[in-house]
Amino acid sequence: MSERKKVTLPALFKKVADSQPITMLTCYDYPTAYFQEQAGIDMILVGDSLGMTMLGYESTLPVTMEDMIRHSQAVRRGSINAWLIGDMPYMSYQPSVETAIRNAGRFMAEASCDAVKLEGGVEMADRVAGLVHSGIPTMGHLGLTPQSASALGGFRVQGREVAKAKKILDDAKALEEAGAYAILLEMVPDRLCQLITRRAKDCIIISLGSGPHAHGQLLIYHDAFGLYPRFKPRMAKVFANAGQLIQAGLQQYVKEVTEGDFPQPENWFGMPDEQYEELIALLES
Repeated sequence: MSERKKVTLPALFKKVADSQPITMLTCYDYPTAYFQEQAGIDMILVGDSLGMTMLGYESTLPVTMEDMIRHSQAVRRGSINAWLIGDMPYMSYQPSVETAIRNAGRFMAEASCDAVKLEGGVEMADRVAGLVHSGIPTMGHLGLTPQSASALGGFRVQGREVAKAKKILDDAKALEEAGAYAILLEMVPDRLCQLITRRAKDCIIISLGSGPHAHGQLLIYHDAFGLYPRFKPRMAKVFANAGQLIQAGLQQYVKEVTEGDFPQPENWFGMPDEQYEELIALLES
């Protein structure tokens, strides 16, 4: 694709104003970031989901700031123009506003992120406000929040009951009032997402399994391309099954090496006869 301009916050809000859906994917490494850059993805989230998709943990909780910074740096090298969001890992922001600012600053200074994301509603509004006042664009995250999945009863839809739906509505309002430029709604009912999107005045709403009525959509890259072997969430569509292709290629590699079909002459490097003969003579002298 042709060279594109750097995605900025005004450009994202212009897409919202023009009713143009925003595209967003997770990403954790340089080559994938390069492909997403060429595809023209608007926003890239270096999610703490890398703990599961890249590091093999059972949850996101073991992920550290060092993990997040390293992967965010790699993604930025692969995509210079996408709006890059660093996901605040567990306990990197919960203890205090000061802790949140310090760790969010690392994403901006060390990984050249454009923004950060954190989970939680009313109880995290002061963190969001502190970050925004420090000049750090901040995305909220409501609904299914993986860092608190245990307290939510597991990985399940949030907000089907009236009381819980009202809580998510109130949380969204609190985050917007605190200055969040965007809110990710993960696994909430589509009509609840639609309500929050309609009520948002100066905040971009992104849906992850929450229906079509948001300003944009997010998928976990590994879910969308068949690269996570443990399960495929219902909310994910597999756009290309790269996992099957890679598995077939690996099996073919094992077969060809085992049967002596690989490597072939075009896969190795030779040495001039005279140089080889001189080497043998040297060894035999």
